[in-house]
Amino acid sequence: MTLNQFPLCAIGHIQTPFKQKFAIPRQPNLAKARGQVVLAPDFDDPRVFKGLEVFSHVWLLFLFHENLDKGWKPSVKAPRLGGNATLGVFASRSTHRPNGIGMSAVKNLGSETVDGKLTLNVEGVDLLDGTPIIDIKPYLPYADALPHASDSMAELTHAAPIPNLDVTINPLVQNLLLEAATQHPDLPTLLNAVLAQDPRPAYRHKLSNDEKTYHTTLYNYDFAFTVKSGVVDVVGINTL
Repeated sequence: MTLNQFPLCAIGHIQTPFKQKFAIPRQPNLAKARGQVVLAPDFDDPRVFKGLEVFSHVWLLFLFHENLDKGWKPSVKAPRLGGNATLGVFASRSTHRPNGIGMSAVKNLGSETVDGKLTLNVEGVDLLDGTPIIDIKPYLPYADALPHASDSMAELTHAAPIPNLDVTINPLVQNLLLEAATQHPDLPTLLNAVLAQDPRPAYRHKLSNDEKTYHTTLYNYDFAFTVKSGVVDVVGINTL
C-alpha cells in the first residue's frame, strides 16, 4: 500500500431484477425496482444495521465491476446530450471512472435474515444483478438534500429530458406476463417503467420508427420490443 493506494473490499453484493446492463434506468428511483443487499460473511452481523430503521433512504456505494478492466476516460459520451457530445468524466456519472465507484440513493425497506444471510431490502435501484457493494450510509435530508442546488445542463446545452414513451403489450405477451407476475408481482409495473424511458442508445431516440427489435432481461425473462411512431411495443417474452 502506498500514499495513493488503499485497500478496498466488497461488504456484499446486491440482487436485482436487472440481468444485463442494457435497459437499466440511468439513475436511481426512475423505476421502483427492488433489490436485496446480501452481506458478505465478514460483515454478516445484525449490529451493523442497528439504528438504520429510522432512515427512510440510504446511499449505496458500489463498483462498476463489469467496466473496471476497460479503464477510465477523461471525457465520455453523455446520454443527455444525445449520445455523441462529450462531457468531462467528473461532470458525469459515467461508468468509465478512475476508480469505478458509483453511488445511488435508494429507499430503505428494512433488514432481515434470508436463508441464514443478513440482507437489506431497498427500492429504486439502478444496479446490475450481482454488483459489489462497498459501503452503505444513511441518507441525511438536512445535509444531502440541498434545496438551492441547480442543474443548468438542460438550458445551457439543450439536453434531452428523460423520455416518457407510451408502452403497449401484445395480447399474447400480456397473458404470459400475467403468468410471470404470479412469481414476480412487480414485473408488469417494472417493465412499463423501464421501457417508457426508452432504453435504446441515445442517438437512436430520434428514430420514432425504428426497424430494429431490441431485447432486455428482467428477472429470468427476456422481453423483445420495438419502437414505432414513438410508442414502445412489447412483442415477445421468453423464459431464460
